[in-house]
Amino acid sequence: MAKTLFRRAVKTTLIGINLLLVALFLLACLSPYLNPTHWWLIGFTGLIVPYLVLLLIFFLIGWLIAKPALALLPLVALCVGYRQLNVLFAWHPGSGINKPKKSNDLRVVDWNVQSFNGLSKNKETKKHIREEVAQTVLKLEPDVICMQEFNHASRSGNDADNLSLFTGRFPYYFFSKDYQRNNGEYQSGCIIFSKYPIVDTGRVRYPVAESLIYADIVKGTDTIRLFTTHLQSFKFKKGDYNDLEKIRTQDEEALMASKNIFVKMRLAFRRRGVQASLVREALDASPYPTILCGDFNDVPNSFTYFHIKDSWQDAFIKKGFGIGRSFISLAPTLRIDYILADKHFEVRQFDMVDEDLSDHIMLVSDLRLRK
Repeated sequence: MAKTLFRRAVKTTLIGINLLLVALFLLACLSPYLNPTHWWLIGFTGLIVPYLVLLLIFFLIGWLIAKPALALLPLVALCVGYRQLNVLFAWHPGSGINKPKKSNDLRVVDWNVQSFNGLSKNKETKKHIREEVAQTVLKLEPDVICMQEFNHASRSGNDADNLSLFTGRFPYYFFSKDYQRNNGEYQSGCIIFSKYPIVDTGRVRYPVAESLIYADIVKGTDTIRLFTTHLQSFKFKKGDYNDLEKIRTQDEEALMASKNIFVKMRLAFRRRGVQASLVREALDASPYPTILCGDFNDVPNSFTYFHIKDSWQDAFIKKGFGIGRSFISLAPTLRIDYILADKHFEVRQFDMVDEDLSDHIMLVSDLRLRK
């Protein structure tokens, strides 16, 4: 009797957990449709989608073995959430930049270079980060380079002249200069470098200081519009990472730490909702075949990603493999950097390059205009 009651209790508990996971996953499936400017709570669900999917798969397998009829719970949920699954994993094993670039391809590099700070705490090592970043990019022989958190100081000597690291081979560029100090001597923001002539540029300001920029480049007889941007981050600082550790270890200050993290994340979700709408408007207004590169600071299961991507191609989904982590801190599931291309392009190759030179991983893709 006791054994029967125990088994019934275990079964009831597992069904309850399964139902909770299904409810959370289905809530996350609403994220493409609910702008976090108004529905900011939905932003949190996108962050946990990979874990929800994994747990639902475990339940699916478990129920198939123990109680096949109950396998319908996770199966139906996963089928309903097919849009979330389609952007979560890429299925192209052996992918990478493993073929020579053709002359009619455009090789694009995208990288948040973290202000050339690198990951090492050694002062001597940090002095060489900027040169190593440049060498890592240049050896890929790209045609255009999009960078976020790029900085440059015009009157601080060669050690701060980061433009010259690239202008020798990329004489054409457009720099957003979103943040400036010392009467404009120090500048930082997003930048586009091109080995092809730039015939027009533009900037779309967000309500906060960062911006969306574009450059129209001419390759042969074709004009291509390149966008790059850096959307609102959570702006976690060292103290915030310490707060996250307190939460993990259930420190007595965990409640206050949770409130601090929550407030920053809520603000970022709201701001990205506004920014995503501005980006989509700019993309829709482009008169040329268009590519967007950038650090969205949001995962593929978010309103930000779905709204900006719309019907465009995600180079990672087209030619990558796995879950595509591009930000190396916090969690192993954070793909927040993207190369997106409109229907005029064919994605030929894609790779992610991690050289331990930034907290973001570099993206590189070969794209070809369809004729």
